[in-house]
Amino acid sequence: MTQAEPTSLPVIPDELWNLMAEIGPRWGADTGGNVRRMIEEFSKLLAAAPKHAARVEADIAYGPHPRQRFDVFHPLMPYAGLPEGKPRPALLFVHGGAFVEGHRNRSSEIYANVLHFFARHGVLGINIGYRLADDSAYPEASRDVASMVAWTHDNAETLGIDRERIFLMGHSAGGAHVGSYAYDKRLQPASGPGLAGLIMISGRVRADNLPENPNARRVETYYGADASRYDDVSPVTHVGPNSIPTFVGFAEFENPLIDLYCLELAHRLALAKRKAPPVMRLKRHNHTSIIGHFNTAESALGDAILDFMRDPLRA
Repeated sequence: MTQAEPTSLPVIPDELWNLMAEIGPRWGADTGGNVRRMIEEFSKLLAAAPKHAARVEADIAYGPHPRQRFDVFHPLMPYAGLPEGKPRPALLFVHGGAFVEGHRNRSSEIYANVLHFFARHGVLGINIGYRLADDSAYPEASRDVASMVAWTHDNAETLGIDRERIFLMGHSAGGAHVGSYAYDKRLQPASGPGLAGLIMISGRVRADNLPENPNARRVETYYGADASRYDDVSPVTHVGPNSIPTFVGFAEFENPLIDLYCLELAHRLALAKRKAPPVMRLKRHNHTSIIGHFNTAESALGDAILDFMRDPLRA
């Protein structure tokens, strides 16, 4: 840690809470503009967040496409309750972007903030890029996720992680990609997904091109315009009694339909497993702040995810 490295977590200021409260009820009127505004505001806030808990190994290729790159956040902090020298858990994070845009480093702070948060708690993190819909339609992004899960297993000893404690986390369109991999056996190796659990945050886990979806044309770019296929390609369709343990989180102010689909996922999991999964609706937050606030002083969602990761079989 350098002298200039901050050690205290930034607090979301009243002005930003007020802005979130103002635009929240009308979030769907300008989803793209509101996403950009939140990225800008949280990037400024996160510039003051501590980053001393991870050594970052950046821009590693796992395929020939420029988007097939990832960053590894090697934690410099212990994992609670883990004896020294024992392999630690790992978290693979997949960003959103409405299928046609976005980047694992959307700004200098986002989405690295997610992995910095988990590194502070001793979890190794991998920030994954993937091919976008403009040149790689369904299911290629989920195949990229599969490649990264396989890479993580193959490199577990070098990374110092436990193969039995690899978790996958996706946000927004990233939730669609991780959900398809985690639930749809057609996109998994014969041995299964190779995951201890799935963390679904504001995921578009049902494909649709409905008029109320402002990203309908982007959905069509990835899945095609034939809506008769959408049920088959939607992650929620493939949930069953043997689906991996899942944590579901979404915001009070979501992109249209996202909250409905997250609740549908939780409902289908509950029916299939005869037990409800852990679910969190993050009040006062929106589709972007739910991920942008990681590594600030507000940690209710992060703490709930860490609790899930400690014992996913409870889910």
